[in-house]
Amino acid sequence: MTVTEPDPFDVRFALRADGPLRAFNDAGVLSAADVHVAVRLGRLAGEDDPRVLLAVALAVRGVRLGSVCVELPRVHETVAVDGESGADVDALDWPEPVGWLAACARSVLVADSPSDDSSSGSPVRQQARPLRLVGTLLYLDRYWRQEQVVRLELDARTASRPAAPDLPALRSALATYFPAAPPDRQRLAAAMAALRPVTVVAGGPGTGKTTTVARLLAVLRSLPGPSPRIALAAPTGKAAARLQEAVHAESARHVLGLDDITASTIHRLLGWRPGSHSRFRHDRDSRLPYDVVVVDETSMVSLTLMSRLLEAVRPDARLVLVGDPDQLASVEAGAVLGDLVARPAARWAQSADQLAELVAADLDMGESDSALLRNAVVRLTTVHRYGAQISALASAVRAADADEVLAILRRGGEAVSFVEIEADTIETGGRSLGSLDAVRADAVSAGADLTAAARSGDAASALGLLERHRLLCAHRRGAYGVSRWATQVERWVAAAVDGYGAEGEWYVGRPLLVTANDYELELFNGDTGVVVAQHGQEPSAAFLRGSGPLLVNPARLSTVQSVHAMTVHRAQGSQFDTVTLLLPSADSPLLTRELLYTAITRARSHVRVVGTEAAIRRAVGRPIVRASGLRLPAA
Repeated sequence: MTVTEPDPFDVRFALRADGPLRAFNDAGVLSAADVHVAVRLGRLAGEDDPRVLLAVALAVRGVRLGSVCVELPRVHETVAVDGESGADVDALDWPEPVGWLAACARSVLVADSPSDDSSSGSPVRQQARPLRLVGTLLYLDRYWRQEQVVRLELDARTASRPAAPDLPALRSALATYFPAAPPDRQRLAAAMAALRPVTVVAGGPGTGKTTTVARLLAVLRSLPGPSPRIALAAPTGKAAARLQEAVHAESARHVLGLDDITASTIHRLLGWRPGSHSRFRHDRDSRLPYDVVVVDETSMVSLTLMSRLLEAVRPDARLVLVGDPDQLASVEAGAVLGDLVARPAARWAQSADQLAELVAADLDMGESDSALLRNAVVRLTTVHRYGAQISALASAVRAADADEVLAILRRGGEAVSFVEIEADTIETGGRSLGSLDAVRADAVSAGADLTAAARSGDAASALGLLERHRLLCAHRRGAYGVSRWATQVERWVAAAVDGYGAEGEWYVGRPLLVTANDYELELFNGDTGVVVAQHGQEPSAAFLRGSGPLLVNPARLSTVQSVHAMTVHRAQGSQFDTVTLLLPSADSPLLTRELLYTAITRARSHVRVVGTEAAIRRAVGRPIVRASGLRLPAA
């Protein structure tokens, strides 16, 4: 393997590193930060074994990329290099697995058993060690401890027997609030939540997760005894606001009496502690006062936040985790929802016969669903939001069937289209972008109508038009990034709409994206809005709220940007009539099955995929691999 001498001014390279650290950094497997942490810890502890230092750097890298730990004997199978390096991972000098594990087990930096926190000898041994080796899994100790909290809290709750509800009353309430003819998985989820201390309601967009939540809360409130204290929470302000609005809308449609329930971010629910970014007012010594805690968009909850939440929820409270395990996971370490769904099946806490009687249905749902039920996971499968074509495409992606994905895309139809481009189309730009005429037409049509509504002062219509079309990208920067394509869309619209953008920064029709929570204005990271005319006054920024548009003086907005395009990650929890997904080149490390699935399922009516066959196949064939011990049986 030929290695080019790195640029001394390139911050990606740790120039003072040597041995495996230098080789793996030059190849693009390790970042300079990964190397610096390993070198620093080695110096502090007097550890100079290059195999151990490489393992430390890989553990730091794993957390940076979302894993909780690294499986040392197999780590070479899952790492990806910097796309610009062109290095061959298999050609690197990977340590022999048995000797590598033995060296780590002997290291002063590594604890290899739950009780091995300190020992006599060097000062480092008298303190908690920074790493933890459990079998073949190497953790940064902090994340091992957080994983243990999640495992032990969930196992303790699963093994507990909450007070049995009045079964005749529960049966009657289920029939009242879930009147659909059995088998009804929404009714099953509600029954599970009434019987079990922890329930997972899983399903893709449009499968009725929020409807199920609203109605199961109505069921719990209708049972004899004191009305339960209920908390709704989500990892982001946008998701919390949408959850509250959806529950209130369902309550209004069916007179469920849930208008007094509010939702908040998980951070706000737990209560910030001044001076700390990871500890809260509520913890195991000061529990939350609620009887029922519902967490939406759980796929976006990191391991750290989930451990803090489980510590704070009372042992006798019911916990309902809601989300889509097939979506992109948290940007931080951990994929807790996916781990919980994939955990080995536990024993029944209540008999299948009792559940079947409550939901008036045969629970013989197939081997995989039966295993999920044993872990109190109910997967909702009926899609109510988009049609058969998008549903088939999403199912083919989930099934990792690249041939079927390409067949559906190339067959096209009313709801699905494929703009198949040459590999260098996006990089070269210019005339070759003529293949994107359909994208331009949709962007210009949506932008023109949005501007017309905003100029007329019709805030409600303008906010609705924000969801007509959205261009989604995997990257934030570069040829395939949001920064380039947001500018491109703005140019397209400006060329077609007279006077577009002429008023300056806060031009009427400017689509806005909030990038940080502002509790004073009640605007949250991910909220979208639009600048609208106010006749006889200065323009206002309008944001959608359940009771109608929220109008804000633009001068009060400090953390917003234009949203002519957005990342797929940022689009989680949102829906658009038409989605255009711009896939990056096939060698992009961000190109994964979860990214493709998440983008496709943002569309209500039509999804357009722009990319190459190679990019499609690479995405479908590459699931996100986040190493974790939660999926393994307890030791």
